[in-house]
Amino acid sequence: MAIIARFSLYYLPPSLFNSRCKAIRVQLQWPHISQPLAAFVKTIQAPTFQWSFFKPKYWLTWFGLALVFIINQLPYKVQMFIGTLLGKLLYRVVKSRRRIAKRNLELCFPHMSDAEQQAIVKRNIENTAKAFFETTIAWWWPQWRFKRLGTVKGVEYIEQAQQQGKGVLLLMAHSLHLEIDGRLFGLKKEGIGFYRPHDNPVMEYFQYRGRCKSNKYMIGKRNVRGLIEALKQGEICYYLPDQDYGRNRCEFVPFFAVKQTATTTGTLLFAEQSQCAVIPMVTKRTDKGYEVEILPPFEQFPSDDPAKDVTLVNQWVEQAVMGAVDQYMWVHRRFKTQPDPDAPSLYQKKA
Repeated sequence: MAIIARFSLYYLPPSLFNSRCKAIRVQLQWPHISQPLAAFVKTIQAPTFQWSFFKPKYWLTWFGLALVFIINQLPYKVQMFIGTLLGKLLYRVVKSRRRIAKRNLELCFPHMSDAEQQAIVKRNIENTAKAFFETTIAWWWPQWRFKRLGTVKGVEYIEQAQQQGKGVLLLMAHSLHLEIDGRLFGLKKEGIGFYRPHDNPVMEYFQYRGRCKSNKYMIGKRNVRGLIEALKQGEICYYLPDQDYGRNRCEFVPFFAVKQTATTTGTLLFAEQSQCAVIPMVTKRTDKGYEVEILPPFEQFPSDDPAKDVTLVNQWVEQAVMGAVDQYMWVHRRFKTQPDPDAPSLYQKKA
């Protein structure tokens, strides 16, 4: 009962427990932000709790959330042990994702033996399962418990940019413990997320609130103007440029051994339009906890050569990946977009 009470107090609005209370809306207010940004923030609506969340079609979602919340109370090492066991099971079940991860490794590291690649894929699937628990830890653990999980270095680079009156486009790679990385950084400097809203409104409510535990607010991925405005006002905004976002606004440049990899030029767009500092970070999970390191900002970025600029971005991603190869999101079809749209897929099953 104590766990249920804690869940209710943390995540359900007061109106559910007081019949005289009207449904409340989440208001985003920070007295320290500038007036232009404050006016813009008013146009951003955080997800609010709705009575419709209790419809039968969401009961399975609630059951899953309740079960995960109970597991979330367990010690960290116990949750990681459960994640490892779940990962061993998933390795046998999710054959398509396993095949994609293996193919990505073949393309990126052709010098690596098949046995080495298979070993990385196995650990990667286990880490993918752990990521499920790491996500709920990042969303639900209280500050006093969470802050013991890791360290953040290099914050001085963020502060230097802010002292110059610049916003910061903080580049993050798709590590499997991305949610923890973001919250750890948020304990030092609150930022703004650029994200894809969840299709399930119940999950979107919890996702948004969880990601704002140590950060300010979230901007939907289609609201490009919103992110540029936040950067112009000196905010820190997270951006992940390391996936295949299609043929629109991309350059084909090297990524590991793949010489022509579709790489988004969104990083250049945000930097040019807002005149912000572009600062990358690298992260990894170790036996001692999570390590988040902020690297020096890119110099003279963007230049007049888009291909050169996004190559620099990919070189940073390579650095981030090599810090912990098995902790990267290899199950994503990173090379699905090719220079020749009629070329056969690199992910076709071998005969």
